[in-house]
Amino acid sequence: MSGPTGDDQVMPQPALRLAQLKPSPIRILSEGAPPSAIPLGLGEPTWDMPRAALKALKETSGPCPYGPNFGLTELRDAVAHFHHATRDEVLITCGSEGALFSLFLAFLNPGDEVLVPNPYFPAYTSLAHMAGAEAAFYPLDAEDRFRLKAAPLIAALEANANIKAVVVNSPSNPTGGATTPEELRRIAEACRARGVMLISDEVYLDLHFGTRPPSLRDVSDYGLVITSVSKGWGSPGLRVGWILGDPAYLGPARTVHGYAVTGAAHPAQRAALALLEDSEAIFQAARREIRVRWEALEAALKLYLGQAAAPPDGAFYHWMALPEAALPDPWGFCVRLRDEGGVVLVPGSTFGPQGNLFARLSFAAFPEQITEGVKRLAPFWKA
Repeated sequence: MSGPTGDDQVMPQPALRLAQLKPSPIRILSEGAPPSAIPLGLGEPTWDMPRAALKALKETSGPCPYGPNFGLTELRDAVAHFHHATRDEVLITCGSEGALFSLFLAFLNPGDEVLVPNPYFPAYTSLAHMAGAEAAFYPLDAEDRFRLKAAPLIAALEANANIKAVVVNSPSNPTGGATTPEELRRIAEACRARGVMLISDEVYLDLHFGTRPPSLRDVSDYGLVITSVSKGWGSPGLRVGWILGDPAYLGPARTVHGYAVTGAAHPAQRAALALLEDSEAIFQAARREIRVRWEALEAALKLYLGQAAAPPDGAFYHWMALPEAALPDPWGFCVRLRDEGGVVLVPGSTFGPQGNLFARLSFAAFPEQITEGVKRLAPFWKA
């Protein structure tokens, strides 16, 4: 007997865990853009993949195995050397989101809460919901360029007994604000005292203007660092990241990651190994690239909008105040800017309530695109 057809067919229903999940607004804006739109939405390096990685990929030969769930031994050793750690403290993942996914699924239960910054990278809340947990928020310091401060985070931690994990992100996506060693040390001590899992997202750490912000590893032996080769090493398409920290966390995370994806692709891990071995030269080149792009943005903002701007502490985002006319509907304003003005920005509301007055402009694009993008958006700001 055949199954139901036509109007009688029963359509599959998504799992309840998807009730609070929707496609990334950043992707919706970017992937729905006209072909001629200037891409200032995605946080995606536009400079060439470093030669070390290209050479490693070109030289790949012979079998292409799965590799160990924990990642290639040589890559784990290189990551451990880079962070002054040991191999047992390293789990290789499919990007930093693979790291977050694995930790959240491994350690969070329904009813648990994850404390994240506001503004925040949207994956933090989405992955928490996927694990059955909820997100709670601590504010970044709006009076100090949205930098991470310990006091509001600790206050939120003290006010909520259900918090099982804390995420910090310095430099921040979306604001570019960083933190100081003392602030980060206070946060680590507060989490240690409460037995709360602390996760430091450091994917932008080596893309900085001036002094390098502190890593969690610089100030404490508590907590977990996640990062990837996507930003500082300029290779997002490799999809290679890692978790660094206490092996007691890595075993359960490895189980989740292994069942989800088995492991990062073997050739990509080989390329990541080559990147790690040439880190300092790659970082210096990447910082030159973002400096050139920042200078293009700074000049365009002054020329077309009469605005003076200071570079962020790190990353490649300009946290840009919206014009008053955009405030009733920031999403609608950015859609109109995309479709009528031909330039993609992401409304700050995508990153939480503290972003309602802002838009995130990614200056990872080519310098000429940045100049043209600001020229195109200027009439919408002045209207």
